[in-house]
Amino acid sequence: MQLCSLSPLGLCSVAPPSPGHFDTLATAPWSYCHHNPFNISPGLMAATVTCNSVCSAPECGIAPFSTRIVGGQDAAVGAWPWQASLHKDRHHICGGSLINNEYVLSAAHCFQSTAAFQITVYLGRHSQQSFNPNEVFRRVSRIINHPNYNPATQDNDIALLQLASTVQFTNYIKPVCLAAEGSVYSAGTNSYITGWGTVGSVPLPLPQTLQEVSVPIVSNRVCNRAYLGSITNNMLCAGLNEGGKDSCQGDSGGPLVTENDTRWIQGGIVSFGEGCALAKFPGVYTRVSNYQTWINQQISTNQPGFSVFMGGDSNTANTHLVSLWVTLLLSFVQLLFSLYVLS
Repeated sequence: MQLCSLSPLGLCSVAPPSPGHFDTLATAPWSYCHHNPFNISPGLMAATVTCNSVCSAPECGIAPFSTRIVGGQDAAVGAWPWQASLHKDRHHICGGSLINNEYVLSAAHCFQSTAAFQITVYLGRHSQQSFNPNEVFRRVSRIINHPNYNPATQDNDIALLQLASTVQFTNYIKPVCLAAEGSVYSAGTNSYITGWGTVGSVPLPLPQTLQEVSVPIVSNRVCNRAYLGSITNNMLCAGLNEGGKDSCQGDSGGPLVTENDTRWIQGGIVSFGEGCALAKFPGVYTRVSNYQTWINQQISTNQPGFSVFMGGDSNTANTHLVSLWVTLLLSFVQLLFSLYVLS
């Protein structure tokens, strides 16, 4: 049996069996393939797979213009090519993220008492007021709110928008990768939030340029202290303990993304928070990795690219490793002492 691996170009290339790890996502949608030749989940990274034909998984999470400004400032043009601006009655109401050429991911709370025909999705947009030469817009044919969305607790705050017609990918319009089941977001993991929301507690000044801000992940345990136990396993928290950076600088429904090598993976959807960038009150996000099955159930063809994210501070990991060795050493010393006493 021949083995093959996902090459940097995303094609299935024949290679002899050998140890190694390939974590490159491929470049063409799975809808180009009429079957699943690899017998793996569409969009998931794989090491070695059985090679039946030349095929590729979806390209996602690539930002060709990746200049980053930390601190809640203007984003560079094309820096976040999956960012969507959702409009109702010609006004921006929420953010979203493009996840393939037909679907946008957002928050369910954005669409309560809202019909699909009322929403227009803008992609490739940089400014809400100036001319955007790289922009396209699409009407929405269907809004799919999670059936278990709870407006009182904001649990399961996730929705999909099906576009009335597909979009063509460009350098300014690309899908984001989604965090797969089993992803781990350790406290301190650096992430970005984006959108056209407020800056501090005031409206975004003209020309209302797309904003970006860097925030660290906060553990659910710590987050629950601030929110009196209302944080569920379907939620993810991020923000500075001293405040000053929050998703008020983004938008409801917009993405929280984390870089994994050269790919960006969406781990959260902007959901809610206490005030705006208040100290000791992190922003709360829908945990995307908990909804891989639900998302794939709604999208029958050309499913989004999912990737397992294992994020964490190496210093934290080393601390845990040292603690483990100390515990084992103490146990061994106690065992030797017990044997000495018995002898």
